[in-house]
Amino acid sequence: MRRTLTVMTVALACVTAAGATAGCSGGSSAKEPSAERLLEDANDTMTALRSVTVVAKTTTVATGKGFTSRLTTDLEDTCRSSRTWTDGARLEQIRIGGADYVRPNRAYLERAGKDVAGTGEQERWVKSPAKETASGSEEAGLSDCTRPFSSFGEATKGEPTEVAGRPAITLVVTDEADKGGTYTFYVATQGKPHLLQVVYKGTDYRSTTAFSAFDEPLGVRPPAEKDVLDATGLSGD
Repeated sequence: MRRTLTVMTVALACVTAAGATAGCSGGSSAKEPSAERLLEDANDTMTALRSVTVVAKTTTVATGKGFTSRLTTDLEDTCRSSRTWTDGARLEQIRIGGADYVRPNRAYLERAGKDVAGTGEQERWVKSPAKETASGSEEAGLSDCTRPFSSFGEATKGEPTEVAGRPAITLVVTDEADKGGTYTFYVATQGKPHLLQVVYKGTDYRSTTAFSAFDEPLGVRPPAEKDVLDATGLSGD
């Protein structure tokens, strides 16, 4: 009976002290998740999102030239994206309702060897079915609205830090398939384990990719009809 009362007393002490009393943990401590587990949890969280905004900057090591991009997407089939190169070329895209609306600026068209009438900026959007988007569109600056989040290589834990005011842990990843390349993933440690930023440093190029606006309203709409040139059916297929 005396032992029973002693056990009850200790248990009640643990409750009132919110588990802070010595011995309340039962002699064991929770094992911290591995770097691989943290990265997998972040990838699962990102894959489950209904919307996200991705802002990136890529620079080649040899020339210092590159591009910046911005993508707001539902990770399925609706998104708005833009890409701007260091030479001033810019390509904007809206994908919604099975259609692509694409707006290249004058510098983009001139770089592609296209004749542009007049002297002002090119403001028209060209509409075509999304299924007609040519292969290699990613290199051209277009997006299919999807973005895979998956683990690869070998991950190790880095130091705690903050990204845009959110506490985060750094996870450094190297991959045998990418000699000389290092990825640093920044994963939120408070709230959901969102992937906040990825920094890549390689022998040929470097990039920084930031993620934000998790599950916020998408706000993607087609451009005004007066600004659209409908090219549906002009592909020749």
